[in-house]
Amino acid sequence: MLRPLCASLLLALASAANAQSALTTVAERSGFSETGRYEEVTALCDAFARQYPKAVRCTTFGTTPEGRPMKALVASTSGALTSEQAQRRGLPVVLIQGGIHAGEIDGKDAGFLALREVLEGRAANGALDRLVWVFVPVFNVDGHERFGAWNRPNQRGPKEMGWRTTAQNYNLNRDYLKADTPEMQAMLQLVQRWDPLVTVDLHATNGAQFEHDISIQVEPVHAGDAGLRTAGLALRTGVIDDLAKQGSLPLPYYPSFVVQDDPTSGFEDGVPPPRFSHGYFLLRNRIAMLVETHSWKEYPVRVRITRNTVVSVLEHVARDGASWLTTAKQADIATASLGGRQEPLTYVAAPAARTVEFRGYAYTRTTSDVSGALMTRYDETTPQVWKVPLKDDIRPGIVIEAPGAGYLVPAAEAAWVAAVLKTHGVEYRLLGKPWQGDAQVFRATKSSFGSASEETHQRLTVEGDWTRESRATPAGALFVPIAQPRARLVMALLEPKAPDSLLAWGRFNNAFERKEYMEDYVAEAVAREMLRDPAVKAEFERRLREDTAFAQSPAARLEFFYRRHPSWDERYQLYPVLRVDAAP
Repeated sequence: MLRPLCASLLLALASAANAQSALTTVAERSGFSETGRYEEVTALCDAFARQYPKAVRCTTFGTTPEGRPMKALVASTSGALTSEQAQRRGLPVVLIQGGIHAGEIDGKDAGFLALREVLEGRAANGALDRLVWVFVPVFNVDGHERFGAWNRPNQRGPKEMGWRTTAQNYNLNRDYLKADTPEMQAMLQLVQRWDPLVTVDLHATNGAQFEHDISIQVEPVHAGDAGLRTAGLALRTGVIDDLAKQGSLPLPYYPSFVVQDDPTSGFEDGVPPPRFSHGYFLLRNRIAMLVETHSWKEYPVRVRITRNTVVSVLEHVARDGASWLTTAKQADIATASLGGRQEPLTYVAAPAARTVEFRGYAYTRTTSDVSGALMTRYDETTPQVWKVPLKDDIRPGIVIEAPGAGYLVPAAEAAWVAAVLKTHGVEYRLLGKPWQGDAQVFRATKSSFGSASEETHQRLTVEGDWTRESRATPAGALFVPIAQPRARLVMALLEPKAPDSLLAWGRFNNAFERKEYMEDYVAEAVAREMLRDPAVKAEFERRLREDTAFAQSPAARLEFFYRRHPSWDERYQLYPVLRVDAAP
């Protein structure tokens, strides 16, 4: 017969074992050959909260188009499990998301593994005392449930996985700035609520075959606030050093060839546009990390390396996050003073390249008898160091002068623009009376519509510059001040040449579509009347002499006169948003 103390001990051990089992994943139990369905996420979310009621909270932050809950786990041993408590305590928040591309599901299984080990005191010891970790195991939930064995044909494991895009076929990692999807709108509400200092986006890359097993990209490093660049570089360097000590071969740039399928073309670093996670958060004066494990590594290897990355991030933020948070707050103050200053909208790699040693494999390039194209074939049994070019001297591309006071959005466009601004937490105010005054206007000298649909949009590119005019707007316009912490985000949305602006995504296409016309026989009569003006006649004749295409185009010749007639639509090719130097 067991003594009561022994029985109690065995019962306690059995209870602990059961609790441990309840917090393991399908991936762990299968030796990382499989990954669980989304019902496992909801079950684990609840199980972690039950097992660690003072350290974990299970939350739902949105609902997908197919009606599934979007789950997040909030973890901290500081006693701060709400955003209000975190802000009062001045604790840095780390947002880690998996499954934005649900076929690349390493982050879900690695995140749960890391969370359990951290809570058990086996990893990142004490980190949760000094920060709050918000963990979204699967961002693209509906895509996760489009389960199949061949959803990622160039990826080694797990046996089945989810799909890249959402149920509505959106790519969420193209949606950060335009925020079309219910999923992204829910995520941005989560971001608004928690204001994470560091956001980590966990992926598995596509691409060639080589030995490197992970890339770590961080912004701000090349772009954004100068102080935060230092913090971003420190985080990137620290995580890469940690991974290297653990046997990984990490890279600080995305390993995609400049010329697809040609290793000799090398690599080019850059700053992503804000449609991507790590291009978006720098506009909010916060730090973002893109993690890309190499898809050709086996799933157990990828999960282990991703787990190591998560733990490393937590350790560095626990150590330096308080200082970085102060830097971020200082960046907010500095950004509110950008009015009238030069500010880059894009960044480019300088033409000069340096040679780097890259851990690849021996390969051949021969013409395929299937496709007829020159095709690269890799020999994974023969590691080979490639000496290839890398362009990583990143410089400003398109640079503008920020408006003195801000932007005026006309009443006709105010409702939908206000909804976008609200989604991003951008400050604006509604004008209750008409406005008239001096403003900068953007008239396109050339506009080009995209030839194909992209994320349901027809994109638009424009050429031209801001010029000064006297303009007026009726009551109901929006004033969006530049003097706010999210000034860079404002410019990314409202500057017509910004790569992911509302204009670039086709939201203002109507302003660049010609709607009114003059019949040719009317234009003919108008032209004869206007040719009585010597200046008009001289300009017309000069164009005939110097511009062959103009001279040979009846339509262009008649439009020459139509554009000079009072009936010409002065709003054609006029971007509706104004810039002002004084707040209305």
